[in-house]
Amino acid sequence: MVVLMSLFYLLTVQPSKRILRSAGPKHDNLKIVGSVVFPVKVYVKLNHHSPRILCLTNHLRNLELIDPIFQWTGPGGSLSSKNSSVQISPSGTLILRHFNQSGVYTCSIVYKLSAMQPVEHLIIKYLIYAYSDPKNYYEFTARYHTAPCNSSENAYFEKALLQVLSKLVAEVSCEVTLIKSECHHVKMQRGGLQNENFFTFSVTSLDRENHRLCQQRDCGAFYRLTKAKHLIERFFKQQVEHTRKSSELLPKLYYIEGTLQMVWVDHCYPGYGMNAQMHPECPKCCVVCSPGSYNPSNGNHCLQCDRSSIYGATKC
Repeated sequence: MVVLMSLFYLLTVQPSKRILRSAGPKHDNLKIVGSVVFPVKVYVKLNHHSPRILCLTNHLRNLELIDPIFQWTGPGGSLSSKNSSVQISPSGTLILRHFNQSGVYTCSIVYKLSAMQPVEHLIIKYLIYAYSDPKNYYEFTARYHTAPCNSSENAYFEKALLQVLSKLVAEVSCEVTLIKSECHHVKMQRGGLQNENFFTFSVTSLDRENHRLCQQRDCGAFYRLTKAKHLIERFFKQQVEHTRKSSELLPKLYYIEGTLQMVWVDHCYPGYGMNAQMHPECPKCCVVCSPGSYNPSNGNHCLQCDRSSIYGATKC
């Protein structure tokens, strides 16, 4: 009970500063021009709007076209503005809304360069990929001297510790998730056996940001995760200081100084992966897996699979 009271005491020490939200850059005016030599790659953030994709090459863009007719097709067939997820302007410019269907998009343009010249026909292809930002988190491990491994005290302590850590990072819109908790018998150097609990937990940023905290400083996901990391490091440091200053005997359950370790982890969602060679224009993006590959879990890369024939495959 003394240990639990100490945990909650440490949580209230030195309240942290508030942080702010930052808006990402807008690409509403970005225009993509095609090529007749090779398909142009376009990367669209999943469930966002695409940039303006022109049914033109750089050469045609500088010419006057007489009676041009534009026709777009996508992975599902012909595209039309009648579909709420598609917007095609009279000049043939395509915008994909709430994008989620990767694949080959083709524009057919029929035109004349002068009233006396014959009709010309051109096919322009785009490879349009959905991508998402990597999901980043910190993974922490810490060791506690604990009660016998079969004691119910350990489960109660674990629950209380997670509640304290969760409350600690909630103010920066982050959450704590227990990955594993293992109790072991540890043979000490020149000593006997003691019971230790090895905690592994992750700290992730919530997608829904708390607007109340975003008043004066940036509060993007990376900033909030960094803030959460500092809060947790300070929390364990304060446990050590509290134990050192206490005149009482060590309790049965206490944090073992120097055992806190942390690693930065980033991963892609199933069906997405990073590939700087295939996607040099978006090397740090989690790009949808192309046909012939898949990602079944939260790994960083798409794995080869000859039987996969769709974009975003999660199984082979």
